[in-house]
Amino acid sequence: MTAAHYRGRIAPSPTGLLHVGHARTFWVAQERAQAAGGAVVLRNEDLDSARFKGEFVTAMIEDMHWFGLQWREGPDVGGPFGPYTQSERRNFYQATFEKLREGGWIYPCTCSRQDVLRALQAPHADGEEPIYPGTCRDSSKFEVQGSKLEKRINWRFRVPDGEAVCFTDGGFGELRFVAGKDFGDFVIWRHDDVPSYQLAVVTDDAAMQITEVVRGADLLLSTARQLLLYRALKLEPPAFYHCPLMLDESGVRLAKRHDALSLKSLRERGTTPEMIRASWKT
Repeated sequence: MTAAHYRGRIAPSPTGLLHVGHARTFWVAQERAQAAGGAVVLRNEDLDSARFKGEFVTAMIEDMHWFGLQWREGPDVGGPFGPYTQSERRNFYQATFEKLREGGWIYPCTCSRQDVLRALQAPHADGEEPIYPGTCRDSSKFEVQGSKLEKRINWRFRVPDGEAVCFTDGGFGELRFVAGKDFGDFVIWRHDDVPSYQLAVVTDDAAMQITEVVRGADLLLSTARQLLLYRALKLEPPAFYHCPLMLDESGVRLAKRHDALSLKSLRERGTTPEMIRASWKT
């Protein structure tokens, strides 16, 4: 399989039960792959060790099979670009980290999230990384030996302040975000020695030759960050297609805490996959 063929991916995190919002996004990913005559890859994004639970891995695979999702490669079936579980891919992430460090794209930062929030003295979007004020951009004050520091630190990617990051999204059209305004220097390796979401997905999507990323609209800003990583690493980025988020009856975005709308709960109440898919069209 070469990059000339369509390769999509489904990449759930086993931190809770999958809900109908996940199902809709994953179904769109499968439909787009099928329309292009391509393949879908399943990737288990289990880097969040604080929230990851083994039973959720079993549950998500069971729920996705029940819903009618199919994949050609994945942790349960193997494939030429494995392993397909992120916790088993640390050597890939370390190699990406070293490329960024050697290229001068990243710097060590001792600021905690609370330090950043206190420095900003301004609200930010829930769940979104606050815009970093640049406190540790002058990394010359640190004595770096290899890729290690004596102090526990985060490593941040230095964004080109004022540069517009533009891309055409398959779902939302032409989009433009400004580095330093819409997002700041972002973490690529955490102080607890875990690669960030941004670094891990860029590494994996490139290594697995993903040609289109289908995911929720809550990750539009992450796409701007990731495009900068692709450029720094001299990698060709995939196309992107972001799906609108599903909301509950009160207009709040669905989350894994919405147990009543989890696929497992719906299945136990006798709801069928066909009934769920039909509800999207009404």
